[in-house]
Formats: sequence, C-alpha cells, structure tokens
Amino acid sequence: MKKIAVLVLLLLCSWWAHGQILTDSNLPIVVIETDNGVTIPDEPRVYGNMKIIWHQDGSRNYLTDVNNPEFLNYNGRISIEIRGSSSQMLPKKPYGLTTLQADDETNNNVSLLGMPKENDWVLNSLAFDQTGMRDVLSYELSERLGQYASRRVYCEVVINNDYKGLYAFMEKIKVDDNRVNVEKMDATCNSYPEITGGYITKADKTTGNDPVAWTMQGYGSGWWGGTSTDFIHHYPKPSEITNSQNNYIHGVFNELASKAGSHDTSITSGIPSVIDIPSFVDFMIIAELSSNVDVYQLSTFFHKDRKGKLRAGPVWDYNLTFGHDEFGYRSRYDVWQFDNQDNNGPRFWKDLFDTDEFKCYLAKRWFEVTAEGNFMSYSALCDRMDEIEAWITEAVGRDNQRWSKMTQHVSEVQSMKTWIQQRINWLNNNIGSYSDCAEVDLPPLVISQIHYHPMDVDSVNGNQLEFIQITNNGDEEVDLTGVYLRELGITYSFPQGSSIAARDQLVLCSDSVTFVEYYHRVPFAQYERKLSNKSENIVIADAWGNVIDEVCYQDDYPWPWEADGQGAYLQLIDLDLDNSLPESWVAQYSFEAVAEHSASEEFSMYPNPADGMITIVGGCGEYRITNVMGQILRTGLINSDLQQIDISRLPAGMYFVTIGKTTKKLVVK
Repeated sequence: MKKIAVLVLLLLCSWWAHGQILTDSNLPIVVIETDNGVTIPDEPRVYGNMKIIWHQDGSRNYLTDVNNPEFLNYNGRISIEIRGSSSQMLPKKPYGLTTLQADDETNNNVSLLGMPKENDWVLNSLAFDQTGMRDVLSYELSERLGQYASRRVYCEVVINNDYKGLYAFMEKIKVDDNRVNVEKMDATCNSYPEITGGYITKADKTTGNDPVAWTMQGYGSGWWGGTSTDFIHHYPKPSEITNSQNNYIHGVFNELASKAGSHDTSITSGIPSVIDIPSFVDFMIIAELSSNVDVYQLSTFFHKDRKGKLRAGPVWDYNLTFGHDEFGYRSRYDVWQFDNQDNNGPRFWKDLFDTDEFKCYLAKRWFEVTAEGNFMSYSALCDRMDEIEAWITEAVGRDNQRWSKMTQHVSEVQSMKTWIQQRINWLNNNIGSYSDCAEVDLPPLVISQIHYHPMDVDSVNGNQLEFIQITNNGDEEVDLTGVYLRELGITYSFPQGSSIAARDQLVLCSDSVTFVEYYHRVPFAQYERKLSNKSENIVIADAWGNVIDEVCYQDDYPWPWEADGQGAYLQLIDLDLDNSLPESWVAQYSFEAVAEHSASEEFSMYPNPADGMITIVGGCGEYRITNVMGQILRTGLINSDLQQIDISRLPAGMYFVTIGKTTKKLVVK
C-alpha cells in the first residue's frame, strides 16, 4: 500500500508540475493532443487535434474553456513535428504544424489568432533567449520598415497535458498572397517569362534531405573568412525544381555577385537592375542593428517575383542577436556582421556595402528610421520592449517553473537595452554619410486611374480588364528608364529609352490583347500578375527605390464602393490632390475616358493575316505598330490614301496598328 501511495503521489506531482502550472493566461492558450498521446518526433509528422483558447475581447483565457466553442479560435485536426536545428536539441522544443480538414489529408486554410488564412504554422520556442523577445522584436521592426515578416502572436502551449511554456505562434515562410507574395510556379515554367519567378531561396545549412543547390565564396582566407555559403531552394522545393529553373535563379545570384563585385551602378545593367535596393537596405539594417551572428550565411532568405528584381528577406531566426550569442562572443556592438570573419556570407554583401551609392542609401535609411521620434530610435525601442515585457511577464514566470531557462529574464532585458544604445552609437559613427543621396530629383508622375476590380463582361474575365493610368504632371518630358512598380503583387519595369511627354498619360494593363479589344486603345505595356480585388499598395519608384508616387487603395469605405466590382474604376479628381487619400478619388463609369474613338481616323488594311507588305487604306498622320506587350516596334507617317508598309521583319504573331486613336489587330504569318 505504501508503494502504491508513493506512486500516486508522484503521478499527482507530475500532473501538477506540468499540467497545472497553467490554469489561465492573458495570452492565448494552445492545447494540442496527439493521437494516442504519441510523442512528437522530428519526422515523420504525427496527427492530432489542436484547440486555441482566445478571448478576442482581450479578457483572460482559461484552460477550462478548452471545450467551450465560444472561446475556441480553432478546434480541429493538425499534423505536427519538431522543427529547427540546434534549437530542437533543447528540452523545450519548437514545432511546425499544418492545419488539416477531418480527412487528415486536405489542408485547412484558416485564420488563427487574427492572422490571414493559411495552413502552415510554426510554434517558435524562443530558444536560447531569456528576454523572450529578440525574434518577435526583429520581425516587428522589419514589418515596420515595410517588408513582409512572419506575423506572430505570443501564446502558452500545452501538449498532451504537459505545459510547454511561452511560445510565439508564427506564420511559416511560404509563397502566399499574404506572406511572400510572389507568383507560384510548377514544373512547366521553364521558358520566359514563367521561368523568371517566383522563387524563395535561402542561404543556410542543410537540414533533412534538402540538397545544396550551389555555393558562393566569402571574403578572407583560412578557417574563418574562407568558408563558403550554401544555398538551398525553398520554393520551388528541391525535389520539384527543374534544372532550367535552378540554372535561372542561380544565374540571378551570379549576376548580383558580378555587378556588386565590380560596383556597377548603371540603372540599366548594374546593381539596381538586378536587385530591389530597398529590400536589401532594410534587410541589412535589421541584421546589423541586431548584430545577428547567423545572418548572411544561415537562415537568410531571398525571393524573386515573375519578371521582378531579386529581393532580400524575409528575416528569420533572430534569437542570437542584440548582444546574445549562445555559442561564443560574436553578437558584438562594434562589428559589421558581413565583415567580422565569421558567418560573413557571400561576397556580394560586403561588395554592396563598399559600393558608394548603395552605402549612401543604407546610411540614409538608417538615420531616417533611428531619428528621435521614429520607431527605431533608442527611446522607441525601449518603449516597445517595455510593452512586450508587460505582455509576457506572467508567462515567463510559468515558463521558468517548467524549464528554469529564463531565470535571468529581468536583467537580460535591461542588458539588451544597454547593448542597443551602444550598438546605435557605434553604427551612427561607422555607417557613413548620406549627403550624396539626401536630395533626389524625382519626376512628377502621378497614379491617376486604377481599375482594380473590373466586372466580368460576357466571356471576358474581369481580371483581364485591369489597368493603371500614370500621368506626367509636369511641363517637361520624363525619362522613364529604370522606373518600376516596387511592391510585390504586380511587376513592371520601364525599359531603357521609355519616356512620357509633358502632361501626357500612359496606361499599364493586365492583358494587352484584351485591353485593346475592349477599350480600343493600345496600352503602354502589360504588367505581370493581377491587382488585388481588396487592397494593394501601388508604388512607382526610380531604379534606386526612391518613391515617386504611392497609392494604397481599399475596397471599403471611405474609398468609392462602385470601383469594387460594380463596373467603375478609380479616377483621381485633380492631379494636384494627395492621391493617398480616399477623398481624392471618385468612381468613374464612363469608359470614354479610357477608350477614345475618332471616326475621322478610321482606316482599313489588307492583307490580314500578312507576311510581307500590308496596305493601309484611309487614315492620316502617324502610325504605330506595337506588340501585345505594348512595345512600339515601328512608326511612320501615312501621307496618302493608299500606303504600303513593310512588315517582313516582324516575327510571326499578333500586333496592333494604330493611327491616331484608332487601333486594329494585325496577324503576321
């Protein structure tokens, strides 16, 4: 009897220590039960049920509400495994999970804890970090800079009645309109333009069976500086990417290395033509502010959209930062992490820093965001840390009861603040001047029309009728070379030699062929992908990423509702108004503003299809022959009622002949 009593007491103590550390929390509570209580392995995944207790009104969350549908943000099936590298060796494990439908096969796209719908998630264990905020703060700062970073919500976790502690419930990095918003690819995307994107590539150590795609050398020699950096395909997956796709994206990185190595700053063929400057600048600011010991060589992501530039990010794995290094003394406040003889990464990082123009924009951005009153100033960072501290402090106490791994939490938070002050001071003194790029002369381009959600018309899908009008609100012609649509979602870069006349307009559209057929007007060019029917930030920037104009439209009040699939488009009331404000726009139904006709310029042409000469009958003035992308291939004058034009050098395909404001389709055999 005595042995039985002791056993019962031990079981009760275990139940109390693990299960009853947590009864209620100011944070959401994630409760996971694996099928038959099996232990979660590294792989393969196991199945189970997950419930998320979340009082959305901000009141406390109680474990006793685990079966109360009113307070369950999620109640359904999942597959789950241990994730991470060095972090998974710790007693408190990180996890990756997928939300599933009842059949345990179909992904269940759901909104968890206010984050956009998806099915792949991460439970970040906040490994090695006694402050519990290094990852979360870093992702938040990157987000504040305007770059995508995994959304995250602090929570407390119970698995199989075992309290696991404080976690951050996070989005997994993947291709999605609300995550890394690049075009999806498959094995058929092996020719232009499909082969150009989208990709997610990472510099990292290999885990599991993922092979190394290629390596790039760093600076220095010997044990520290001479190590190479391995690159791994994240999307498409290593098992799915084709040889052509691998060769293409590898070539983009080689081109970056070449242009950065020669400090080539040509906007048509140099660094700005290969990479999105703002994303690389912002990535380096987060990496260097935090003095991340792994960055550049490990857990460093890149992405590239179809026909877009290579971009740095999203940021990931920021637990060994802000003065903390579990494995040495590398997160120092007085070093550049791309040039400290440890985890330098490939050479192009230092080469970019050593390129005067790039370094100028890096310094400009740094002093902008760290200025007093801005979100990355020392006082703002301390205030934000205090807010996070107040939010997680009681969970830290329970985590310590379970693991005793955050016992120095309070002093670590204070040390981190002290370190940040030292780091900011050092960077201020070492990042250099931005006087050469302080004032940039930007052209007076204005986004003046947006048709983001056209109606379906007969057999025409509304997505094919989208367009954006850009107006030159100045008295001089504007050279558009290097100007591009900066934000992910739609992609276009103006080619060399492009221009727009004073007070003139041009149209970029989603489908040139349909645009001409429907609006009877030739667009300037076709952009890649489609506008969101809900909200999208349209940014016109110069080659270095300087914002020329920016509009973030919405599909709800106070933006004109008639433009949301009701047949109207957004029309700027006056070019001198602030077009970032919804009250500066009206809904316009009259397509005459887009589709202009002129009976006096009617003409006919024959033969059609043709392969040598075409004859123009009627019409007068200048003619233009453009391809389906809106590029002008031939121009000339019609000066007789019957005039022949040589088209023998045009490749077979579809073209458009425009005289004045009248356009006709031409097929070349």
